[in-house]
Amino acid sequence: MAGAAGIDLNLLAVLGALLEHRNVTRAGERLRLSQPTMSGSLARLRQHFGDELLVRSGRAYQLTPMAAALLPVVREALGQVERTLSVPGEFDPAASQRRFSIAISAQSILALSGLLQRVHELAPGVQLDIWPITATLLEAGQSLLGYDVLIGPAGFRPDGESEVLLRDRVVYVADPANPRLRDGRFTAGDLAALPHATAQLPQARVVADALDRLGVIPRVVATTGGWLPLPFLVAGTDLVAAVPELLARRLSSAAGVTLTEPPFGTVELAEAAWWHPLHATDPALTWLRGIIHGSLGSLARGRSQLAPDSLHEQAHLICDEA
Repeated sequence: MAGAAGIDLNLLAVLGALLEHRNVTRAGERLRLSQPTMSGSLARLRQHFGDELLVRSGRAYQLTPMAAALLPVVREALGQVERTLSVPGEFDPAASQRRFSIAISAQSILALSGLLQRVHELAPGVQLDIWPITATLLEAGQSLLGYDVLIGPAGFRPDGESEVLLRDRVVYVADPANPRLRDGRFTAGDLAALPHATAQLPQARVVADALDRLGVIPRVVATTGGWLPLPFLVAGTDLVAAVPELLARRLSSAAGVTLTEPPFGTVELAEAAWWHPLHATDPALTWLRGIIHGSLGSLARGRSQLAPDSLHEQAHLICDEA
């Protein structure tokens, strides 16, 4: 490995982006550099370290052992550079033309209208790029650097910094004519006998664990990429699906389904805001996280104000009004 002399320190940012994204194109987009420039920089870095750093594995790239060892060191170095060279100034929302990038899960998407309204009121020149969360984005292998804030399930990313925004819980949705639905409830035996639809998300594991404690092995016949399709999928069928309560309440009328308490008691689904440590001191992002926190907090308060005495009563009320 060559010494540090003669190496352009701008390559540190390139190295950080390459190690975080594990993709030359995405790293270049993050730094607003062309692919030829990024490829040339990668070649220089490989020569400097005497290591390939990124190696192809199927259709993706993986870090070499040396690159994996470099990643935390580079993160810390970039953070120190930012702390040293940048002096956080005041952020003026009313005058800002900033463009923020947010990845958001279906569980929190109900807060979008309130978030957009509040941002428009306080910062009319600000733009929001909003992307749906993917399963890979929830895993630690996918970098947080590509987004200013990620709003997803609490506890499923060991990296980055986070703050819990919303605490929801699991309920079941089913067609009102489901033959095993008695007095607005399912027993453990009912859930063992009925076909299930589920979401391919990390949060679904807590439902599977709760069913396992009851000795129930769900017969999954349909899997979706997120929570949103599930109420519509079970409508008119014998399927049942576990979904977040807030989402179920909002969609039950449109989908024509009823909500029912799970036989395993309360299982919490918490949502958190996640961000890369390099974004921790940015005053604009601190402002944005505050707006997001307020929007999801309002969503949770709205649930408590509207909640009836029992979920069964609420479900029937929705069906009657429809």
